[in-house]
Amino acid sequence: MNHRASIIIRCCNEEQHIGQLLRGIMQQTIREVEVIIVDSGSTDATLSIASRYPAKLISIRPEEFSFGRSLNAGCSSASGEFIVAVSAHVYPVYEDWLDHLLAPFSDPQMALVYGRQRGNEKTKYSEHQVFAKWFPTESNMSQPHPFCNNANAAIRRSLWDQLPYNESLTGLEDIEWAKRALQLGYKVAYAANAEIIHVHDENARQIYNRYRREAIALKSILPEERFSLWDLVYLFLSNVISDYYYVRRDGLLRANLSGIPIFRWMQFWGTYRGFRWRGPITTQLREKFYYPNGLARSRAKWQGPVGGREMIDYDVTK
Repeated sequence: MNHRASIIIRCCNEEQHIGQLLRGIMQQTIREVEVIIVDSGSTDATLSIASRYPAKLISIRPEEFSFGRSLNAGCSSASGEFIVAVSAHVYPVYEDWLDHLLAPFSDPQMALVYGRQRGNEKTKYSEHQVFAKWFPTESNMSQPHPFCNNANAAIRRSLWDQLPYNESLTGLEDIEWAKRALQLGYKVAYAANAEIIHVHDENARQIYNRYRREAIALKSILPEERFSLWDLVYLFLSNVISDYYYVRRDGLLRANLSGIPIFRWMQFWGTYRGFRWRGPITTQLREKFYYPNGLARSRAKWQGPVGGREMIDYDVTK
């Protein structure tokens, strides 16, 4: 059976989150989808929870894992016209999430569409600021740069046949894929109405590791880029100042007084260690990654449903 979309969920020990994601998928207005779970060695209840839902399971050994390899494993088993990649620790806000994510593919030149991401009550304040910077309220149906994020994205299945994901990267396989698609004349779009909640509850070491591996990947994808000690100091201080401005305006300063500098230091120290060489920041993509928000930006935290749309009810007690 061919499906309109194949949803690929990469996971390892996601028992706290994967059930909510799968419930959200089952409530989508688009029904003709298949769900493919690519597990890389879960030892908790992840697979037991997933077995309650109509999903295909693919397993890869932990030592074989890379983000690109797990996606390629899922894509090779997919029958959908479009492939939707989501993290196991996200869940859709609205029942028409898939509708909005797939709608831009009416343009035959559309290669990739990624959607909006927001945090929840567990999200650190600075991470809310990152989400607000990367995923604004306005859509963009033809981006000039390859920024995207496979926590909430879709690609054209026929194009993946030509462009499988790079399995050697330590992260940012989505951006590398989008870069190649743009070079072939295809389009990348951002759909603000295709909104999910992305649950990050990382400690300082995990934040450092995430940004370090992404910097290593970015250096490989864009070898002309540099990140110097000056970049580290300047971007740390400017983002901390920006965060303190907003957190004070939002009345949340006391609860986030120490968390803001810890997050930003781990973000940029990890980035610096990933690059390990000096030089200026020059590109539009790097600006989107690292520079703080302008003071006219709207509030970072999610403000509730938009345009009268009904939110998905995740209350399992009903």
